[in-house]
Amino acid sequence: MTTISNFFKEEAASLQPKLVEMRRELHRHPELSNEEYETTKRICSWLTKLGIHQLDLDLPTGVLAEVKGALPGPTIMLRADIDALPVTEETGLPFASTVTGKMHACGHDFHTASMIGAAALLQERADELHGTVRILFQPAEELAVGARAVIETGVLTGVSAIFGMHNKPDLPVGTVGIRTGPLMASVDRFEIEVQGKGGHAGMPEAAIDPVVVSSAIVGALQTLVSRNASPKHSAVVSVCKLQAGATWNVIPDTGLLEGTVRTFEPEARIRIPEQMKRVVEGVAAGYGAEAALNWMGMLPAVNNEANMAEIMHAAAEAQGLQVVEAEPTMGGEDFALYQEHVPGCFIWMGTSGTEQWHHPKFTLNEEALSISAALFAETAVQALKALG
Repeated sequence: MTTISNFFKEEAASLQPKLVEMRRELHRHPELSNEEYETTKRICSWLTKLGIHQLDLDLPTGVLAEVKGALPGPTIMLRADIDALPVTEETGLPFASTVTGKMHACGHDFHTASMIGAAALLQERADELHGTVRILFQPAEELAVGARAVIETGVLTGVSAIFGMHNKPDLPVGTVGIRTGPLMASVDRFEIEVQGKGGHAGMPEAAIDPVVVSSAIVGALQTLVSRNASPKHSAVVSVCKLQAGATWNVIPDTGLLEGTVRTFEPEARIRIPEQMKRVVEGVAAGYGAEAALNWMGMLPAVNNEANMAEIMHAAAEAQGLQVVEAEPTMGGEDFALYQEHVPGCFIWMGTSGTEQWHHPKFTLNEEALSISAALFAETAVQALKALG
């Protein structure tokens, strides 16, 4: 008798042409965060044709599907993201974006098609499932607001675990990266408003130059991690915008800095804003200026629970995939918000890509579609078994 693991592998291979077709259709028609109306319609249409039940997500975009097993058991969730980026595609592919200035440069079209495949595989074996699998197609990941909106609808009620992935261009197809603990950093944003005193560029003694003050603040913030944070903590403070003045011969009154802080450590995430405030205000005062820090907390770190990582590891081995220790990144993911409510695991899926995420020439190897579909169907089965 064909085992369920072999069934997933073999059936996923037969689904491959359809998954490629779906992925390319999404790739040709990218939509930005919270604008995924046609994407939502396409996903719903494909799921309906596959006979997969859909639940009311109660959001303008996004889809929630459900495969209900014939046998009693827990409920787990698989999650994909569906939004594109404001990037002009430069791949030259025959199925390249038809929308100027918009592109699936992060592979969310790949994630979506893969999870539709997983749903189709699970639907075929629903009579053997001990529990329920919800498949979430989440909007607005790129703005880090989609997961929060989904959570507020209450769809996590009764969910025992959640699993997700991100394609990884620098891992070969057939390889997955899995780790317990932090995988992606917390993401926070800051603004710093500097108040100086404007004046004539030729008479700086009568002014308090916010350009000089802002530059000094940038320099001081570069030592924040090395001299204020614990050496045990990984953290990054990046000032990505410095704006001041409107012409070449006038010292302006104000300056504005914007940037981001990334860390894997909750303790560091709490301490860094306090340290930044002290540095910013102190440097400004030393120049006779004033500065105010505006901190905007956004996302915690993606932190994989040990048991959930073990489930994914076992599923990958059952599918004959090579498992490597996932390398953490300072990039962020709003999958982390789900993990504040239920245990989960987020992995890297090897796609043998040519460029990293968000690049206009980003591509991936579509052979990974069926592999991903089979892996997440397998993960769902093993999770239901382990949690039942």
